[in-house]
Formats: sequence, C-alpha cells, structure tokens
Amino acid sequence: MTVEPPYLHIAAELRRRIAARELRPGDRLPSIRALAAGWGVAPGTAAKALNELRQAGLVRAQPRVGSIVAPPAARAGSRTAPRARPASTGTAAMPEVELSRDRVVRAAMAIADAQGLEAVSMRAVAARLGVATMSLYRHVAGKDELVLLMADVAYGEGEYPAVPPDGWRARLEFGARLLWGLHCRHPWLAHLGPLARPLPLPNLLRHGEWIIGALADLGLSADRVLDLQILLFSHGQGLAVHLEREARARAETGLSDEQWGDAQAADMHALAYSGRYPNLARMMDGLVGGYDFDLDALFALGLQALLDGFERLVGARQDGGEAA
Repeated sequence: MTVEPPYLHIAAELRRRIAARELRPGDRLPSIRALAAGWGVAPGTAAKALNELRQAGLVRAQPRVGSIVAPPAARAGSRTAPRARPASTGTAAMPEVELSRDRVVRAAMAIADAQGLEAVSMRAVAARLGVATMSLYRHVAGKDELVLLMADVAYGEGEYPAVPPDGWRARLEFGARLLWGLHCRHPWLAHLGPLARPLPLPNLLRHGEWIIGALADLGLSADRVLDLQILLFSHGQGLAVHLEREARARAETGLSDEQWGDAQAADMHALAYSGRYPNLARMMDGLVGGYDFDLDALFALGLQALLDGFERLVGARQDGGEAA
C-alpha cells in the first residue's frame, strides 16, 4: 500500500480551503513556519506543499507579502477570465447577506491568519463578506472591539481535560503547549499587547486559571505564582512573535531561510574566524551539517528549562529556603 507523502496532505487541505473560498484570491497563505508548526512537519515539507500549489497555479509569490491565492485567470488550466463585477453604484447597491457577530469575527480572523493583524479593517472584512462596510457596525462597534472578539475566540480554541494530568509540572506543560499551538495557528495573537496590560478576555483567563490551579498547592506567595504564570505565558508568546517576522522577511527578500543563510555564510565565516570571536569560531566548528532554526524545537527546549527552574524554586520553597 502506497502512503501519500505528508506534503500532499497539506497541499490537499489548502486546495480545499481555496475551493471553498475560505482562502480567496489575494489572501495570504500561512507561512512555511506556521504550516510546519500546525501540521507537525519539517519546514522543507511545508515548503514543498506550497510549491505544489504554485506549480498548479493556485498560489503565487507576491513581494513583501508572501504566497497568496492566485486570481482564477492565473490558475493552471484555467481558460476563462474572471467574471467582471457590475459597476459600483455606491455601498447601497451592494447585496446584503445574513450577518451575525460570529460571521464578522470569523471573517476578520481569516484575514488576520492569512495576512497579519495589520490587514484587518472594517472595509476589508466587509469586502470579504460581500456586504456594505456600514452593515458591520450593527454587530461590532469598530476595529478595536473586533480585535478583542477575535482574540477571545482564538484563545477559546483547544480544550483542557476534565481530569488534569498528575502533578503540577505535567499540568503546566500541557497548558504551555496548548497556548503555543494557538499562537502558531493564529500568529497575530502574539502582537496584541504588552504583558503589563493583559486583555480582559474570558477565554484568555481560562489559560491563566489552569496555570494558577497547577501552582495553587505549592505554598508559593500570590506574587510568585503570578511571576511564574507570566514567565510561562511569555515564553511561548515571545517566540510566536517571530512567526510573522520570519514570514515577512522571506516575503521582503524573496529568499528562504536557507538561501539567506547561504548568502551570509562568507561574511559570517570571515567574522567568526577573524580571531576576535574564538568562542563563536569553536561553536561553528561543532555545527556539523549546519544549524536548523526550528521554533518548535526552541519552544520545547525553553519550556523544559523553565520547568526545571520552577522545580528548583518549588523545592527550595518547600525546604524553607525561599521566601513566600
């Protein structure tokens, strides 16, 4: 029995989303890094899936943006031009469709997932839904409220088990990994606001509730529990910020991470072996086969280091060596 390669599964799902108009012409596709994280595959596999769609004419590269859904006329095998829209006679002439707050929020999330939070506007959401912009204001007060609703829905994805894992460390790891998965699925979440100004969102608070519950019986002060909660949350959020930055860098330069690294290799080699950076030179000598920059692996490594540190802190506290 022949097993279909993983990249074809990813390509098939993206084809389905394009066919169902969940991704529309001009929408930005998830970045290679986001696809790799979401599907649990190597970045090279995700890149191969996007290349499969490019060869089929379903997507194309756009400078400073990334991979976007191609218009129908540009798709391989298409012999018909896209149907022309009737001349605009103003917003009153646009057809009304049945709207709800949920439909508005979901449309805005689809834009943010594909193109980043900066692409979300009331006009862009209205265009995606095929309605007049003013009709959205019957359901949301404006973009600020819309973004909060988007974030609450996104943080509401993923379920915590009714029976928690045994032990505080296992509970913390479960919560941290769930949050990391949400940030990978919706990279714009990492750009919403500073740590000192947490958003009053019910679904965000449920993650805090899980973490606080895991630490509740360890004898730590309320201040210290909050410190550990913030450290755990910010570890995933801080790495997730780079999901969109990496995608933007690839779009702006037109180079993959590997191509960019190859282009910088000679200069980096000259600096490392100039004699001024002996530690860097020794490290580079140890990189047999190069270095694979993998945010998932960095998240896992950092999480274990954090939990190891928490364990020492808890042990010291229980031994009477750490102030509450």
